[in-house]
Amino acid sequence: MATDYDAPRRTEADEIGEDSLEELKARRSEAQSSSVDVDEAELGEGFELPGADLSDQELTVKVLPKQEDEFTCSRCFLVHHRSRLAEERRGTLVCRDCAA
Repeated sequence: MATDYDAPRRTEADEIGEDSLEELKARRSEAQSSSVDVDEAELGEGFELPGADLSDQELTVKVLPKQEDEFTCSRCFLVHHRSRLAEERRGTLVCRDCAA
């Protein structure tokens, strides 16, 4: 199918301008849905995932101090291995991710 790209395009605004008031009212009533808005928070309260009750559990993580071969990036403040060191200026260490 050939398309004439130079021809003026019709938009919905053009079509709406030509419609009668009765047609617009009929379209509006058709477009309105009969569904009721439901709060998502209320929907989530009814679901209970299997094994999700962690109220009696205490989460523990073993935290290690910074090792000799690691550094803290001065931009993102993450601890990286020395192999990730991109630059060192005036005592500030920057990782490769932040230097890029």
